[in-house]
Amino acid sequence: MEKKNTPPQFPPSVVAPVNDLLSGRLKTLEKRKKEISKEDPFKDTERVNDNAAPDIEADEQFGHARTSALKSEIGRTIIQLRKALTNIKLGKYGICEECGQMIDTDRLMIYPEATLCTKDSKKKEK
Repeated sequence: MEKKNTPPQFPPSVVAPVNDLLSGRLKTLEKRKKEISKEDPFKDTERVNDNAAPDIEADEQFGHARTSALKSEIGRTIIQLRKALTNIKLGKYGICEECGQMIDTDRLMIYPEATLCTKDSKKKEK
């Protein structure tokens, strides 16, 4: 009898708390992203009519750059969280997207939204 080469899988009892953790983190980040959007000085419609002094203009530019950078970083994290949650639904959580091997549990404890093993993550960084 041939043995099927089925990929390893975490049991549902292990994945359920991870799903709850990631879902909670996702909701928090989505809320935070909306809050940051409201802090963007460029969202102020009165700003266009204001002949602001150069120092105020610089402050607005900095505020816009800050909120844009924060939203971008949060957006990347949201994407990672959604990918991890999708992998949980598909039964592929904890499996490296590149090599198909199990992601080290120590890595998942620190970075539960990880979709790559340490080795493939380092390769991608280069």
